[in-house]
Amino acid sequence: MSEAFSEPVSIGRPLSLEALCDVARGRRKVTLCPDALARVIASRKPIDALVAAGDDGPAVYGVNTGFGALAETRIAGADIAALQRNLDRSHACGVGPDLGRAEVRAMMVLRAQVVAMGYSGVRPEVVDMLVAMLNADVVPRVPAQGSVGASGDLAPLAHLALALTGEGETLTDRGSEPAAAGLARAGIKPIELAAKEGLALINGTQYMAALGALAVIDAIALCKLADIAGATSLEALLGSQAPFDDRLMVVRPHPGQRTVAKNLRALLSESEVMASHAECGKVQDPYSLRCMPQVHGATRDAIAFSYGVLERELNSVTDNPTVLLAPDGTAEVVSGGNFHGQPLALALDLAAIAVAELANISERRVEQLVNPALSSGLTPFLAPKSGLHSGFMIAQVASASLVSENKVLCHPASVDSIPSSAGREDHVSMGSVSAKKLAQVVENTSNAIAIEVLVASAGIDQRKPLRPSRGVAAAHGAVRKHVAQLVEDRPLYKDIGALREMIRSGELLRAVEASVGPLG
Repeated sequence: MSEAFSEPVSIGRPLSLEALCDVARGRRKVTLCPDALARVIASRKPIDALVAAGDDGPAVYGVNTGFGALAETRIAGADIAALQRNLDRSHACGVGPDLGRAEVRAMMVLRAQVVAMGYSGVRPEVVDMLVAMLNADVVPRVPAQGSVGASGDLAPLAHLALALTGEGETLTDRGSEPAAAGLARAGIKPIELAAKEGLALINGTQYMAALGALAVIDAIALCKLADIAGATSLEALLGSQAPFDDRLMVVRPHPGQRTVAKNLRALLSESEVMASHAECGKVQDPYSLRCMPQVHGATRDAIAFSYGVLERELNSVTDNPTVLLAPDGTAEVVSGGNFHGQPLALALDLAAIAVAELANISERRVEQLVNPALSSGLTPFLAPKSGLHSGFMIAQVASASLVSENKVLCHPASVDSIPSSAGREDHVSMGSVSAKKLAQVVENTSNAIAIEVLVASAGIDQRKPLRPSRGVAAAHGAVRKHVAQLVEDRPLYKDIGALREMIRSGELLRAVEASVGPLG
């Protein structure tokens, strides 16, 4: 279902990660802005002139030459169109599970954005085709594996390109069907690729940028949920908010750290639970409680860096060769390396490491909650009748499993490289793997946070009749609308799933912010 948006996203104008997410997940409409159309028309003229020159024209990579290690092979003028068809057919070598509809839609938006910037030398019909398919929700089937993240995300983008020509496949509710059938149902005529257009559709970083952008948007929201989960655990464990004093943040002014401390102060205000133990003998809380600003905050700062890299990439030209127009109307078609994914690979590897730390420290708080030696009086494993009931014993084990899996996934893909194309492409980024790993780390961490909220909410139940802070009470109330208090052992997977959905939909965050105001 398409969400209600007042305006379509203008392809060819600056594009934000949030707008990309709107189109990918909310099926917001898109349109080609007039300025971009003029740029596309202007950039096509040098390519048309080159084609018109036939075999007498200069050799230009990807227009009248072969590709990769075959770049010095000259292609006859009569075969230029066939060259583009053959390129996309031969490069469609993806394997593995299919990408989701949202991920492919994001790729389509980003490929349209690149060619609409007016440096790719394609006809307007190429952008129009992508726009029409997005607005009709005709989505190519793209396998998730096969890219090494340099010379562009060639294999996945080739699957996307094939669908524009009526070859390949498009997604359906039950799987996939021939692209020709999907296009026909939407009343869209397949495009016939002209010179350079097959290459212009597959040379770039749009696979890794699409997956990375969606994952980073999710990670930003997850940072706030980690603060909510941590505040709930702190209340259940009779922790102190003294370490979140803004004066401590000022003397170590990392921006993320200060934001988290401010969030925690807002979440923990007006607490009967905290007032009840103000004079206790405890001197300091464990690091997983006391150091939330430092750990959560460092994650935020790393994600902010990754966001900035992605934002630049969404509005960059990653095509090769690039059509460069001079003010006097003359043009050069220049070969370069803007397709190389190294900037994204490093940023996405960093983001995965940063997000994984939210799960790492969350699991430690869960251990504090279920361990009777650490929980400040909570029942062992928060079980109603310990021994007869196991309570949340295995919820902590599940969280530990997710954390351990994240540790494997956080090995940086960007430190690897393997030559391809007979050594011509002798250094690659593996940014596509970085993007896939980040998406899985975000999913694992979302489940870990869901487990913490579930277990911490049981801890809050055991502190009654004392009322927790305003923010924690709002979170607890939202949880109890979907998940009943544990009065005897039951399968917890449904409870975890319900909380995961509250995180995904934003329901839990909205409930808390309605009580304490917007979190940073």
